[in-house]
Amino acid sequence: MPDNYEMVIGLEVHVQLNTKSKAFCSDENKFGVGPNTLVSAVSLAHPGTLPRLNESQILKAIRIGLALGGRINGTSTFDRKNYSYPDLPKGYQITQDCTPIVVGGGMNIGNRNLRLHHIHMEEDAGKLIHDIDDEYSLVDLNRAGVPLLEIVTEPDFRTAKEVEVFLDRLRQLVRWLDVSDGNMEEGSMRCDVNLSLRPIGQEAYGNRCEIKNLNSMRFARQAIAYERERQARILNAGGHIQQQTLNFDPTTGVTSPLREKEEVHDYRYFPDPDLPPMVISDDKIEEIKTQLPELPLTLKDRWKKQYDIVEKDADVLIQFKKRAFQCEEWLKNSIDPKLLSQFLVNKIIPHASETSKEIEELLLTSKKLNKFLELLISDKVAPSKAYQILFPEWIKNPNEDVLALAQKLSVIQDNDTSSISFAINKLIEDHPKELEAYRGGKKQLLGFFMGQLMRMEGVKANPKLAKDLMIKVLNG
Repeated sequence: MPDNYEMVIGLEVHVQLNTKSKAFCSDENKFGVGPNTLVSAVSLAHPGTLPRLNESQILKAIRIGLALGGRINGTSTFDRKNYSYPDLPKGYQITQDCTPIVVGGGMNIGNRNLRLHHIHMEEDAGKLIHDIDDEYSLVDLNRAGVPLLEIVTEPDFRTAKEVEVFLDRLRQLVRWLDVSDGNMEEGSMRCDVNLSLRPIGQEAYGNRCEIKNLNSMRFARQAIAYERERQARILNAGGHIQQQTLNFDPTTGVTSPLREKEEVHDYRYFPDPDLPPMVISDDKIEEIKTQLPELPLTLKDRWKKQYDIVEKDADVLIQFKKRAFQCEEWLKNSIDPKLLSQFLVNKIIPHASETSKEIEELLLTSKKLNKFLELLISDKVAPSKAYQILFPEWIKNPNEDVLALAQKLSVIQDNDTSSISFAINKLIEDHPKELEAYRGGKKQLLGFFMGQLMRMEGVKANPKLAKDLMIKVLNG
């Protein structure tokens, strides 16, 4: 792949909101039901029907806008985006072109600030189905009118990795704020990628192509890689990039033209005469702002400072809001928050996943977790035995006394130096040749002596303590 071009990427991310009803009518907003069962005269655009605002859509737009650092427009307007397509009953889409609800904002990834241009509200189109009937394409209008937010970035992305991280964090954020389920496979979050190349050092942008409706981060990464190579190949051959709208086929990994890239004038935008300007007071915006929960990256940074939790563990703990707030409760009451975070990431969360449970369903309390951790901190149970032997039995019934269970499972280790020293001395007496060889320079025989010690009947010595005592005795 040539390295003399810089890739310039801007995103348009469509987030389908989890409101109870559609954007401009009372039809139910629901996924996975029979075709054309969630429609009405309004969503089917019968003559004389009028749209009305969905308050829940507005509030969710403000929440995500504030969380991303955007400015909420006190007055925003709705426009008609005109185009003719079988899954668009009205022949136009209600959207926000001139005055969107959110302006600006951004997301920090590493040392880069990826800026947002704006966020606007609109309604979704229906769905065309091409693989059921051999002769006809079918139309399902259940999705027609479903509320969307379109999050439009500046052309600030330079790598596919930045796109992937942005989408991952955005999905986490919309779930955190209960704006959307963020399920890309079901179309709740879709991404259009605008990509162009320019020679390194050049400020002017090249002609861009828009890759439509990417519904997974993996597909976005693959589409970007292919499109970069395609455009570079054309430019290296002295060709010109034609501005197009492209489709990406995940089966072949190839982009292909859908149509020439539309410009704003192609849609003949004009103000929607049926929807007056929407006014939101400063007091209402401030009220919504004060109701926002602590955001995931803020929470992660606080945990790292407050509890000394490592980054990779914190990333797992904050993945979902419900999980994160349960972990917060346990961490603040823990005798060793850092050790607890490792225990949660390595044992508790994987167990919950394997048993198809949420961690709050495991009947764990701070008191029970502290008793388990106490066995590790006090060296009563070796970490390997605590995790491999004790944990699988204890998690079946966390109400059982973990110390009594450890004794029952014979995993309590001996920290009595006198009894360990007695066992070591007995072992050395039985192996005089090995002792002589060790003292003669064969230090690798330490492993032999430790193995023999741990296999001695009745010995449950603390391995670290036993090793220190063994070295002391062997060295004379």
